[in-house]
Parts: sequence; C-alpha cells; structure tokens
Amino acid sequence: MQHRNPPGQDFPAPTATAPLRLVVADDNPVIRAGLTALLSDREDTTVVGEAADGREAYEAALRHRPDVILLDVRMPGVDGISALPHLVRLAPVMMLTYSHETETVQEALRLGAGGYLVHGEFTAEQLVRAVRDVREGRPHVTPGAAKALLAHLQSSAPAHTEPELSSLLGGIPPQNLSQLQSDVGQSFRSRFQLSAREAEIMDLIASGMTNQQIAAACFISEKTVKNHINRIFAKLHSTSRSQAAAKWLGVA
Repeated sequence: MQHRNPPGQDFPAPTATAPLRLVVADDNPVIRAGLTALLSDREDTTVVGEAADGREAYEAALRHRPDVILLDVRMPGVDGISALPHLVRLAPVMMLTYSHETETVQEALRLGAGGYLVHGEFTAEQLVRAVRDVREGRPHVTPGAAKALLAHLQSSAPAHTEPELSSLLGGIPPQNLSQLQSDVGQSFRSRFQLSAREAEIMDLIASGMTNQQIAAACFISEKTVKNHINRIFAKLHSTSRSQAAAKWLGVA
C-alpha cells in the first residue's frame, strides 16, 4: 500500500529572500547611526556601507555595489545633489533628507533619484517599503516633498499638474495629498504632542545646531532654548540630543 506524504512535503522549502544591501550617506552621525541600526536589525535589509558626503558615498557604492543608496542632500564637501548623477549609474538612489525646498526636490528627481523622503514623515516600516519599491523602479515621495512639487506644478503648468505629479508619486492622485500628509507626516509626529515652537526647535536640534545657533535662528535667548529643550526631552522621553533626534527622525 502506497503511503502519501503529508501535505506540502513533496514541495521544496521556500528559499529565503536575500536582504536588500544598502549604503547610507548622511553627514549627521546621529542620523547615520540610527538608520544603520534600524536597517541592519532586520531580515529584509542590511547596511553594507556608510558615508559622510557624496564622495564617500560614491566610493562605498563602487566597493559594495548596493541595491539602493540612501542619500542626504546637504553634506560638506560633495553634497548629495552633486553626487547624484554619478551614484544613479551604480544603484537606485533614495533621497532621505530634511530638505524639501521645491527646487531641491525637483532637481533631485530630474537627476534620477528614485524617491524623495523627508525626515519625520515616515515610519520605519514605510521607509523599508519605500526602499524596496525604489529598488523595483516604483517611486516614493513623502508629503513634504510632494507638496512642494504640487505647488510648483500648479503655478507653472496647471493643466498638466495631475498626470505629472501622479507619475512622480507612483499613481497617488494629487487630490489625496492632504489626506496622505495627515496619515503619514502629521500622525507620526503628533504622538509626541510638541507645540509648534518645540517642533521647530526639535527640527533644528536634529539638524545639528547648537543652543546658541538655535537661539539666533529663532530670535530667542539661550535660556529660553534650554527651557524648550527640557520640555522636549520630557515629551520624547529622552535624556540626550542624539536620543531625541533619533526618535524625532523615526530612526530609534
């Protein structure tokens, strides 16, 4: 009498998908370390190289041949926009930055960036999904960048706004941008319940500014800055600038 194998035994076991290999380029060591820790502590992604400017990113990409490069815009030496045309020849590039000025977003996409994510507008899972999509040629743009593009397209060529922007967003209709921003950007940061001024100061902390520089930028005293920072740390349950920045950027 022939015995049947248990269901599934006749089929080979599924092979594990190799993790995506990434290079992270950012001059802020807190952001770089946070992203590396976040993306290397997963089965589906791993960071194979880090860089502090565009030149180092190019060298790391040549050496490691990554699947995707995560690239900041503003870096000393060779910045992200200058390095972008050289990097896209080696691997798909995802801009991952604080900069969401219209001209910067537009130039990055024109030069071949496969996506544009603004810090604070995505969760860890959304970042990983965006990286995978960019690897497959599907663009990702977070609300801050999309809003800048939408404003530019509406002012320059209203009749062509929807098809152009929709293609950049991978098919997301422009009329849904406000809902997208609410769902992604606002909900992510609103959990910290920072005031508008505290959020502004937290952005400056995460960008690497000192208390003196923040005071000058906001036209307030250093003592007032310190008072704001104390309240920010309490709300973010953080004891240091680096820890607060990592939480604020979604890399902790």
